Amino acid sequence: MNVQPKTVSSDIQSQEGKPLSSGEIWENAKALRDFLKSKSDDIENARRLTPEVVTAMKDAGLFRMIMPKIWGGPELSSMEQVEVIEEISRGDASAGWCLMIGCDSGLYSGFMEDSVARELYPRLDMVQAGWVYPVGQAHETGDGYTVKKAQWAFCSGSTHTDRIAAGCIVFKDGAPKLNEARLPEWRIMVAPVDQWEIQDTWHTTGLCGTASNDYTIKGEEMFVPREHSFTFKEPHREGPLWNAPDALLRKMSGIPLGTARAAIDFATDILKDKVEKPSGTPYKAIPRVQTAVAEAEMMLGAARSYVFSSLETQWRKLARGEALTEKDRADVWMSRLNAFQSARSVVQLIYDTVGGSAIYAQKGPFDRAMRDTMTMCQHIAGQRKGAEAVGALLLGDETTHKIQLL
Repeated sequence: MNVQPKTVSSDIQSQEGKPLSSGEIWENAKALRDFLKSKSDDIENARRLTPEVVTAMKDAGLFRMIMPKIWGGPELSSMEQVEVIEEISRGDASAGWCLMIGCDSGLYSGFMEDSVARELYPRLDMVQAGWVYPVGQAHETGDGYTVKKAQWAFCSGSTHTDRIAAGCIVFKDGAPKLNEARLPEWRIMVAPVDQWEIQDTWHTTGLCGTASNDYTIKGEEMFVPREHSFTFKEPHREGPLWNAPDALLRKMSGIPLGTARAAIDFATDILKDKVEKPSGTPYKAIPRVQTAVAEAEMMLGAARSYVFSSLETQWRKLARGEALTEKDRADVWMSRLNAFQSARSVVQLIYDTVGGSAIYAQKGPFDRAMRDTMTMCQHIAGQRKGAEAVGALLLGDETTHKIQLL
């Protein structure tokens, strides 16, 4: 497929020039959908996005979608990000996942001093990777942090990234440094990809093409300048993208929504012509099949509506400088959790409805959709246990509300 991007270069060397609009990026994502479907087996077999796929996504301007307008970037809203990732995930879930992580370059830039961020991200189409969960130790020095060797996981896009981030607990004088809430200080360290060792560990049930490998530093320790680290609670840029600590999670719903949408669409197409054996009855005339398709549409439609309504409420309030209520915060988290869980239920329903032919990995997308949705539901944002923290928040029990990005 010959995709015609709306920009002349996939690797802009300066932060100047006309930005791609949200509409242009969405159109580019839509144009890539069939191309990604055609490359899905290659992605699965390579256990990574192939260079051809990465190039196409960069040329389409997808990885730049959160880059700030002051740099010439499009700075898409949370809702627009979900729509773009949804389109890519309709083509391939691993590509959607890698885009969701990779575009964090623009997001992270807003939590650093602007001149530092421009130096760290000199091109609009740079790709970010890394696990922000604080498994490492960053020991304070005079002008930065000495990061000790540790084992981080889930470095999605590790084979095509430019920068890698790693979550750490800050240590001072040999002990964890406590913040104003008397909790250990959590900071994210960012460094070029060549300062990390990628370990080939991503052998998984689903999302096989994301190359979400483990990683560690090269050597026993690594120095990171203080200005190359950040916390989600201290934005350096104004705007709804940076005014709440959950920004990196908001766009995740696009992956399950797109994956489930693709499964329904493919099933609808084949069931129109499929005939039950030995009765010879067309599947489209069988009540249980009709009901299953309708129920799948209901589940997906309800999940998608909840995602966008909660994000729109959050965005509107953040743009006006209004404080989010506990219900606002809960809705954003729960709508995302519901999207993951509903997508898995939709795919399971479609899989069972299609029947025996669904089990063949090379004859259709259902086997992969089952494995992909099963795997994505193991992310903290997709696990049912996340509902505990939301329930605690709504009930006013701060002792068990421990998710800092909620």
